[in-house]
Formats: sequence, C-alpha cells, structure tokens
Amino acid sequence: MRIGFACLTVGVRETALKSCNQKNANEDHLLYLIRHNLEVLDRMLQYDVQHKVKMMRISSDIIPFGSSPVNQLDWTKLFEIELRKLGDYIMKNDIRVSMHPGQYTVLNSPDEGVVKRAVEDLEYHARFLDALGVPASHKIILHIGGIYGDKAKAKERFEKVYKTLAKSIKRRLIIENDDRLFTISDVLELGESLDIPVVYDNLHNWVNPSDVRVPDRAWIDRASMTWRKEDGHPKIHYSQQAKDKRLGAHTETIYIDEFLGFIANLGEVKPDIMLEVKDKNLSALKCIHALTDQKRIGILEKEWEKYKYYVLERSPSAYSEIRALLKDKSSFPAVSFYRWIESSQGESLEYGRVVNAVQHVWGYFRGIADAREINQFEKLYASLERPEVDLNHSVERLKRFILRLAIKYEVNYLIDSLYFYL
Repeated sequence: MRIGFACLTVGVRETALKSCNQKNANEDHLLYLIRHNLEVLDRMLQYDVQHKVKMMRISSDIIPFGSSPVNQLDWTKLFEIELRKLGDYIMKNDIRVSMHPGQYTVLNSPDEGVVKRAVEDLEYHARFLDALGVPASHKIILHIGGIYGDKAKAKERFEKVYKTLAKSIKRRLIIENDDRLFTISDVLELGESLDIPVVYDNLHNWVNPSDVRVPDRAWIDRASMTWRKEDGHPKIHYSQQAKDKRLGAHTETIYIDEFLGFIANLGEVKPDIMLEVKDKNLSALKCIHALTDQKRIGILEKEWEKYKYYVLERSPSAYSEIRALLKDKSSFPAVSFYRWIESSQGESLEYGRVVNAVQHVWGYFRGIADAREINQFEKLYASLERPEVDLNHSVERLKRFILRLAIKYEVNYLIDSLYFYL
C-alpha cells in the first residue's frame, strides 16, 4: 500500500512551479518555465525517494499552457532527454505518479467546444506521461462532469465521447465519484460498463452518498474489481472534512487517529492512497510513519527538527511533551508524536509564546547578523507589541525577514524548519 500527496510540497526548498499569463507566453519564456518546472519535479521526486514516499500526483501546470494553442512548442522533443531521465528515475525508485485534470475538463458537456477542449487536455496529460516513459499504471483521474438537468443523458454523452478517445488516453484514464453530482454508484455503473477503472473518494461519498448504509470498505472492494493487471494496484483518494467549513472542504492536515481508524476498517484490499489535504507531503509522511515497519526513533527525531519551532510558538506544553517522548531511544511513539503536533496546530498565536519562539530562532544569528540587520530585526520585533497591528501579520513579516537571513547565512537547520511555512 502506497501513500502519496498531490502536486505541491510544503517546506521543501526550490519546489515552486512557475507559470505566466497569456500575454507573456512567448517561446523563450515558455522554454524557461518548462525547464524550471521539470527541475522542480526532479527535486520533488528526490524528496520522495529520500523520505520513502512512493506515490505523487504531478501538477497539470507542469507544462504551462500544455493543452492550449498558446504553447506551440514541441516540448516532448525539446525536453526529450530531461523527460526520459525523470521517467527513468520514477521507475528505478518505484514511484507511482498520476495527473488530475481540473474542473473544466468535461467530456459530457452538451457544448461541443467544451468537449473538444477537454479531449485536448486529456491528450496533453497522456502525452506528458507517455513522454516520461511510464507504463499504464500511472493514471489520469477524471470526474464524469455535469448533469445539465438530465443525469441519464449526461451519462450517455460521457459514454459516447469516451468511446472516441485515443487509446493513449483510454489506457490511463480512471474515473472518480464527485461531491455534488455523480455518486460512487453512478461512477461504478459507467466504469463497469465501459471497462474503466474506478477510484473511490471517501469524502466525496460522505458529502454525496450513494447509500449511507454501505461502508467505505464495500465501495473500495467493488471499485477494485474494475482494475485490470495493466492498471496497477487499485487506488483511492482519502481526505477529511474540515470543521466549520463548507461540505467537502479538506482539512489542513490528516488527523492521525481518524486515518488509522479508516485503515483498520479496510478489508483484504489495501489500496494505494492519495491524500488530498492542505499540508500535502507533511501528512503523507505522518501517515507513512504511523504505519511503517521500520520503527527507528531517528525518523521522528528528523521530523522533530522540522516541527520544533512551530510547536514551540503554538504550544510550549506540546513542545515539552514531545521532547519527553523522544528521550526513550528504544521506542517509536509515532502516533503520540503526531497527536501532540496536531494539538499544537489547533492553538492560536499568543504574544508570549510568539516572543519565546522568536528569541530561540534569533539566537542562530547572534554574532553573524550585521548592524543593519539587527536594527531591522529589532523594529520588526517591537511591532509584535503594538496592539493596533494584527499579531499574525506582524509575525509573518518577521518570519519573512528571518528566513531571508537564514538563506543568506546558509542556516540550513532553519531554512528547513516548518516554522516558516505552516
């Protein structure tokens, strides 16, 4: 069972994709952006290997204007070597990648222009994965689309268009239940009749259920039956409902007890799990570590290096509890470790805690910061006390300044700290 994350990384250096607006999408700029984005993908894959993450969704924005006539570059040829190297690295390290076109890629629209653009978008996604040289088990995920007042006819349009798709698309395409229109039963009906693998989304089914009496396990088992050998191991999407947000809104992090409860209720089929969550790779590592057989305290100590100043700023009591947990070098208290981190994430900023964390972090620059930098720090630090200024805003400004110093003076321990990113 693989556990992965979607599209972006949090707290990982130089992994921000770049794009541009249409008026700036000239040939030279597009070449620069594509090269940059492929280098970013390479760094993300290296991160995956370093942290034993075996599944990742690649952003559809990897090639700017990839399915648009705005981009006339033959990028598969121009970047053939780079793409093949990425694909070889993916295969060598047994990483499973996927892509997920956005909400405007609608195959069952009654508007022929919308359908044409949707097909072009799927062609782009298939072209990218083919250029990597990865097999058909590396998938493209798609929702069924809209209802337009008649679900039966909408399904018929999807079926009609699907049958016209190129084989290069069909061999990768999988379909998913959504949170408004097409339930898991609807999607299974299409998947079983058209021989398309189905990916089950637990939160979508909770928001838009087919039958509330049927547990996740039963839907997952049935969806798994739609996967052929060449499709690879069945996969699902997993997320949790954010409190006090709209139905279907994802949480900031995956809460470990709820996740482990979900895993415990799975049957014999243990699908690959794509997490859909705001903190991306951080939740993936949390879930991987909670389930790992490699129970080495060093894994949690490396995690603590990243979280410690964030936790100190939010909850000194959680900070102390985690330090106590990690004293026993023969243990592997992963679940307790992440519970304490989650408890700190629920805390709002308070002046005294903020100041305590800032003083710890500023200690790295005593003796190396110049007079101008010290003066700037003192001004930003003083702004924390001003009641007319929002504390969160003042903290963000101060952190941006400290991070710039960390980069300038190559304080790697701080650069990699989640103190700056959460």
